Amino acid sequence: MTDIDYTPLYLSVKVAGIATSIVFISGVLLARLLARKEFVGKSALESFFLLPLVLPPTVVGFGLLMLFGKTGFLGKWLLTHYDVQIVFTWVGAVIASVVVSFPMMYQSALAAFQTVDKHLEIAARTMGASEWRVFWTVSFPLAWPGVLAGLVLAFARALGEFGATMMLAGYIPGKTDTIPIAIYFAVENGEMDKAYFWVVIIVALGFSTIMWLNWWTKRNLRRYAHESKQS
Repeated sequence: MTDIDYTPLYLSVKVAGIATSIVFISGVLLARLLARKEFVGKSALESFFLLPLVLPPTVVGFGLLMLFGKTGFLGKWLLTHYDVQIVFTWVGAVIASVVVSFPMMYQSALAAFQTVDKHLEIAARTMGASEWRVFWTVSFPLAWPGVLAGLVLAFARALGEFGATMMLAGYIPGKTDTIPIAIYFAVENGEMDKAYFWVVIIVALGFSTIMWLNWWTKRNLRRYAHESKQS
C-alpha cells in the first residue's frame, strides 16, 4: 500500500471536535430554553431545527453554499468586510458538520430536559436560587445522561459527514480532505488500499464511540437500579 497521509484523520477529529463543541453549547441552551416554553410558532421552529435530519446532505450543502458562497448573503458580507472566505476551507467543513449534527444534540437534550421533574426546579427557585444556579445544580445534572447521548451521537455524525461538507468545503488535499472525502476520492482514483484503510479507521472510530455510549448507559442504569432498591 502506498504511504498514507494522516491529514484526513487529523482534520476529521479537528472538524468533528469543534463542531460538537458548538452544537453542545447551542443545543443545550436552546433545548433548555424551549423545553417548558410554549408559544406560537414553536412547532415550526423545532421543525426547522430538525430539518437536516430528513433532507439529503447535498441539499443542506447547497443551502449552505448559497448562504456562504461569494455571492451569498453571509459569504459576500464576510468577504467584503473581513476578507474571510468560508467556501473551500476547513471552516466550511465545520459549519456543514454543525448543521447536520445539531438536530441530534438538540433532540436528545430536549427530551432530557423535559424529563426533569419541574417541581425540583420550582423548589430550588423558592429557596432563592437564580435561574442560572437552578440550571447548573438541578436541571443540567439530572438531564446529563440524555445530553451525553446527544453529544456522542452528534460527534459521530460530524465525524462521518460527507455530502454537505463536499458541497461547501470541497476537496483540497491537506485542507478540507476529511476521512469521508478522502475515501471518496481514493475510490475515484482507484487507490483501493487507501480507501480500505480509511474505511477501517472511520468504522473503528464510529463503532468505539457507540460502544462506549452503550457501556456508559448500561452502567448507569444498573447504578440507578441499585440505588433505587437501597432507597
